[in-house]
Amino acid sequence: MDGAEASRRLLKRLVAQDPTDLARAALAVAREEYPELDEGRYLRVLDELAQSVQSGLPSGASPERRVGRLNSYLFHDLGFAGNRTDYYDPRNSFLNEVLDRRLGIPLTLCIVYIEVGRRCGLRVEGVGFPGHFLCKVQLDGGELVVDPFHRGQLLGLEELKRRLAAAVGDQVKFDARILRSARPREIIIRMLQNLRSVYQERNDMPRALSAVDRLLLLAPENIRGLRERAQLCEQLGGPAAAAADLEKVLELQPGAPDAAALRARVRRLRGASQFLN
Repeated sequence: MDGAEASRRLLKRLVAQDPTDLARAALAVAREEYPELDEGRYLRVLDELAQSVQSGLPSGASPERRVGRLNSYLFHDLGFAGNRTDYYDPRNSFLNEVLDRRLGIPLTLCIVYIEVGRRCGLRVEGVGFPGHFLCKVQLDGGELVVDPFHRGQLLGLEELKRRLAAAVGDQVKFDARILRSARPREIIIRMLQNLRSVYQERNDMPRALSAVDRLLLLAPENIRGLRERAQLCEQLGGPAAAAADLEKVLELQPGAPDAAALRARVRRLRGASQFLN
């Protein structure tokens, strides 16, 4: 078994567990790019970050005070921040690199925040907010919405409404369901979608394909992923694999608006595959 296959098996096994260990699953995503990655080292880093946060708190500190200390330590003392100067650097999507460099994108900084916060006894969850991943901390009398990309900024209702309008327009009204908790599986799938986009932007199609392969390993009926992989396989000279993915799309979505075009494309790809053989 090669390293990529082993890392994929590990990723699939971790995501299938309930509860899913988000940190280990995120590190399993990184392992395909970093075969020598020392998982234990990065889990210890998360433990040590939490210990440092807690060392600055009195026993029995309220959740609100813990959040304040967590934000102060991560974003001011250590300087964790969003990578604004090179947002599309692939390293921003790998948890090991984010912990080493203290730079990331909203999703990976949220993973750090979730994992350190939980180790500090906080109930922290991810939120797949439109356009920009966030965290929320459950309190006894409500919740706090936190933006780790902007150094732990606490977001009130008006700011959330403003961000929603900026992301999707005024036609979508704010609803509490927009702040629903993202499951670890959803977070990992979003991480892989981010990687696919980054690698496609860099014209690194083999790595983009690797990201989509892993996404479909976790969500084999993801229609968007199947379409994306078909496109990548076609670009990389794999017409038979591309046709198989499009056939799966048609099976899952027979009434797709472009079904006729997809069927024609499948016929063309099957013809190309026979020609290659």
